[in-house]
Amino acid sequence: MLFQGENIGVLSLDDGLVELRFDRHDAAINKLDARTIDEFRQATACIAAMSAVRGVLVTSAKDVFIVGADITEFSAMFRQSAGAIATAVRTNDAHVTTFENLPVPSVVAINGYALGGGLELALLGAFRVMASNARVGLPEVSLGLIPGLGGTARLSRVAGLAAAIDWVATGQSFDGHAAVAAGVVDEVVAPDMLRETALVRLRRAAAGEIDWRAAQRRKKVRLPISAQEAVDVVDRARSTLGALHDRNRPAAAIAADTMARAAVCDLDEALDQEADAFGRVARTQAAASLVQVFLNEQVLKKQARRIARAARPVSRVAVIGAGTMGGGIACASALRGIATRMKDITQARLDGGMDSARKHIEQQVQGGRLDLRQADACYASITPQLDDTGLADVDFAIEAVVEQRDVKRGVLAELEQRVPADAVLASNTSSLRIDELASALTRPEQLVGMHFFNPVSTTRLVEIIRGSRTGDAAVATAAGYAVALGKTPIVVRDCTGFVVNRVLTPYVNAFLRLLEEGADFEAVDSAMEAFGWPMGPAYWLDAIGMDVLDRVVEVVGAGYRDRMPPVEGSAIGRLVERQRYGRKSGEGFYRYEAAGTGRPSRHASPDAHALVAALQFDGPATFSDHAIVERMMLPMIVEAAHVLDERVVASAAELDMALVLGLGFPAHAGGALKYADWLGLDRVVAMCDSHADLGAPYVPTESMRAMAVAGAYYYPA
Repeated sequence: MLFQGENIGVLSLDDGLVELRFDRHDAAINKLDARTIDEFRQATACIAAMSAVRGVLVTSAKDVFIVGADITEFSAMFRQSAGAIATAVRTNDAHVTTFENLPVPSVVAINGYALGGGLELALLGAFRVMASNARVGLPEVSLGLIPGLGGTARLSRVAGLAAAIDWVATGQSFDGHAAVAAGVVDEVVAPDMLRETALVRLRRAAAGEIDWRAAQRRKKVRLPISAQEAVDVVDRARSTLGALHDRNRPAAAIAADTMARAAVCDLDEALDQEADAFGRVARTQAAASLVQVFLNEQVLKKQARRIARAARPVSRVAVIGAGTMGGGIACASALRGIATRMKDITQARLDGGMDSARKHIEQQVQGGRLDLRQADACYASITPQLDDTGLADVDFAIEAVVEQRDVKRGVLAELEQRVPADAVLASNTSSLRIDELASALTRPEQLVGMHFFNPVSTTRLVEIIRGSRTGDAAVATAAGYAVALGKTPIVVRDCTGFVVNRVLTPYVNAFLRLLEEGADFEAVDSAMEAFGWPMGPAYWLDAIGMDVLDRVVEVVGAGYRDRMPPVEGSAIGRLVERQRYGRKSGEGFYRYEAAGTGRPSRHASPDAHALVAALQFDGPATFSDHAIVERMMLPMIVEAAHVLDERVVASAAELDMALVLGLGFPAHAGGALKYADWLGLDRVVAMCDSHADLGAPYVPTESMRAMAVAGAYYYPA
């Protein structure tokens, strides 16, 4: 062994060739962290000092090449100035560029994944050979960032400016055929031929049969286009790439502009421009928040695995209720190979539940995720029934009936008598206390809350609610079942509304107050969508169903009357009175028309505007987008702080991810608490105090005030 670090080794091959091998000692995959970059510098220096070396083969001893940067190192760096970040990036550039400047050929053998910094390191080589089952890409924009190890500069010179912008702006990964077509790799071979093929190419380059110097030289010079032609390439990209227009996630647009300017520079200047751009992007809200979301997701995955270790396997499930939620849960179970009994009290509802399942399964077939045989088996695994057949054999039973306390208690009490004594009982309540539902049971330790979100098929979050008497085994089994369905479980302590609906209710109330004060609901929707919400509050209420949300807000508000007093005569109440439930009834805040087999089209509704205007005693008023966002978001932050203070969840990460995954909270803002960190708690408290006349929803918690004084964060670096 010529060099041995903790993550990189250099060993001698025959005929003057050496192998630089990535093999992280403490993990199953290779990541590009500060230690690895430093060892890469040392390994390169070791190779450079060996006069007899004729070529370098770069490989990975893992099942992947390099999956990207170690994201855990980002948070502390992002608290530095843009200039300091750019300097650190340029230092790393200098360390790795020494490999590109070696006076011998190099071939990189790419297996598994070469993503982000992994592909950037691969681009240092003269040639790249890729396994046919491998994928490469630069996904940094998904974290609100741009490549920061020469990726924008070198990819432009290897693949051309247009293709490079597409790769960077979309953040997609590509298979070998696409990579060869783009010029990013030179050969694609079967995985078992990867090493030998790369060695053959290296030997040919060392023998002078392939001009490796030309391959390296073209990465160091400007592209053969003019400055105007580079601008034209970016303009054409803007017409097809939506990412270049996302104001809340500016990384893609900044990358494209940087690449256009760098196209007419040599490599050193291009790297300088990339480093400066990286420094600016790293200081954006999107980068700080999306990196935190990524880290939070890793936390949740680890917690779910830990909790689910004690789970009993679930192979037979009963779902009581064939409505929207029950049908969705039954279908999700069937798709994962779990035999499911779906019970309801009417044949019509059972037929509706099965029809919904059939349509969703057909969508899976159309999307190529199931073949016809699998689809038939999936559909057949759901048994619709009006009686109690087979309930005595299930492992897990979940009620998904109407959100009424007495109805749910009655269903659960009866269900407890029908299922095995060791079967877990779950309630898909969205807001009711689990302890209240458990009061009718003889085995309350078997009852757990399991709040799925609509639509079940696409919403990843499941809140697992632990009542005061819920057993650890029930929680573990519910979490394991959620993971088996491909969901992300978050365990929460029992309280009215749990996390998502509890934090949501002040947001809805703030919207209703704005309408009372004269705001135009379409203007509020526009402001909140510009902030980053997938739907503004009016449109979202229409989508969920006005009657459903009216009930949720009523139940949650009753649990926190001091902070969530009812908005008397609210717009929601008036719409419900007129049976304007939203999209499902054809009218709500907006009017909806069927549009073939897709989502109904949305149209303005003069009747809804007139109804809201009748509630505005002082007439219409104009609010700036900034004022609307402030009025809407502050109550969410305050309630999120209450939830954390009360230890309803164990961490800010769990709370924020519940909002991102379950509510569609804009990921670029990271969740209510990450958003508060970005604003600064001192600023948040000051904004709340400026709205003291609006009452308790805007009163900061004592912990918020203490953190503001201390300059503290919910996510300390």
